[in-house]
Amino acid sequence: MRYLWSIVFSLCLCTGLKGQQQREWGKWESWGDQGDGTYMNPVIPSDYSDIDCIRVGDDYYAISSTFQFSPGMTILHSKDLVNWEICGNAVEDLTQIGEELDWTRMNRYNRGIWAGTLRYHDGRFYLFFGTPDEGYFMTSAVRPEGPWEPLTSLLSEPGWDDCTAIWDDKGKAYFAGTHFADGYKTYLFKMSEDGKSIDRKSAVLINEGSGREASKLIKVNGWYYLVFSEHKPGVGRYVLAKRSKKVTGPYKEERQLALPSVEAMEPNQGGIVQGRDNNWYFLTHHGTGDWSGRIVSLLPVTWIDDWPILGEVLDSNIGTMKWTGAMPFQADEKLDIQRSDDFDESRLPPQWQWNHQPRKGFFSLTERPGWLRLKAYRPLEPNQLLKAGNTLTQRTFRKQDNVVVVKMDISGMENGQKAGLCHFSSPHSAIGVTKEGGICYLEFRENGKITKGMQVPSKHIWFSSQWGLDGKSRYAYSLDGDNFLPFGTPYQMAWGNYKGDRIGMYCFNDNSESGFVDVDYFHYR
Repeated sequence: MRYLWSIVFSLCLCTGLKGQQQREWGKWESWGDQGDGTYMNPVIPSDYSDIDCIRVGDDYYAISSTFQFSPGMTILHSKDLVNWEICGNAVEDLTQIGEELDWTRMNRYNRGIWAGTLRYHDGRFYLFFGTPDEGYFMTSAVRPEGPWEPLTSLLSEPGWDDCTAIWDDKGKAYFAGTHFADGYKTYLFKMSEDGKSIDRKSAVLINEGSGREASKLIKVNGWYYLVFSEHKPGVGRYVLAKRSKKVTGPYKEERQLALPSVEAMEPNQGGIVQGRDNNWYFLTHHGTGDWSGRIVSLLPVTWIDDWPILGEVLDSNIGTMKWTGAMPFQADEKLDIQRSDDFDESRLPPQWQWNHQPRKGFFSLTERPGWLRLKAYRPLEPNQLLKAGNTLTQRTFRKQDNVVVVKMDISGMENGQKAGLCHFSSPHSAIGVTKEGGICYLEFRENGKITKGMQVPSKHIWFSSQWGLDGKSRYAYSLDGDNFLPFGTPYQMAWGNYKGDRIGMYCFNDNSESGFVDVDYFHYR
């Protein structure tokens, strides 16, 4: 049966959300694998939004939305559901989606690649996702690392999001997508077996309601489940499911699987997967944004009357946030999400993503081996970091101690050029160098305000950013790599454009397409 809202709200108050009280949001000093057979949430204290998760043999794979960043749709890999590494990114060229994602437009902040679903069928990985403006796309690959096929357009209409797909036991394929522009109505479509087309005329309405999205179709013990989230004003976002004995429905039975867990930032969108220990788990993001974005936790799943209850099960047989648990598996190798880079390879490792699709030929890892060369060109708007196409980024972490140090050779800079280290979502800040009249000067910027500093007399300069659990960055610079001096005011990282803070390196020139900087390393400790 479905729970009445007055009862749900009373449960939130009366139970005290005992699972949530074990840990105050954002104040964790430890997280992930504890080394003693247990783990602590979050398992990834970084902005890996719109998670979906599957298991293939002894391996787990997850995907995370990337919006305007390129390459798009990050793929994660794990052996135990707790320790993860970046496996790759599935969409190398965002202009397959549309020109608005290119460096010539840079017009897809908070849009671009939204949530998707990852599936494995008949020896092949399939990725489906939507963009709010261009519609639904798919691609597939034999290996999760790629190469991934060029994108195929499934539905060229705006106003859709959060799709999912499934193959039934006879190999027939189905696709579900939510028309958020029309009251969050979710439709089921017949799909070709290769996943490359859907029958638009076959659409059957299977769900609608208050902000209902984040759909995932799964089959367990003879039941087909449509798992999704819903938002009620004044209550929050939480997870429900509908079920049917047939994939085509009707999906008449419905149950709420977890409370909103508002104090834990509403864990909601994710993937339900069976572990190697035969237990079930829900890998989910916390859906209310703050400066660290939508981070990732792992919740146990308890099957009650053939319904997957998420997290700690309360006496009323509904789930709530659970902060700790036993490791699902003790893997020999402990994977880790990549951060630092010495730029010794001929290809950027997968933690890096450009702000929109980059301009070809304006960065290089081979022109000066062991260094990344960033070449300057004009931004779309003068002196505007968020309109400068040559900005290379990665996700920041909400950990107790974070230090990023970048070494740059600025001897190739030209007049009008700016380069440095930055943080941004939509609010942004940076420490860097600007060249004017043949002289390089230190520069600090926070949104539209720019503070000019001393002349920089050397060809090499080091920039650093340091922050803790409060997300307040303190910038510094050095002329020898050892002695750092603070510069600029502390910057409070922020949520913006549906994303948490990113850290990156930028290079542009307001005057001409000339000048470059070389980056020796980016060390993230």
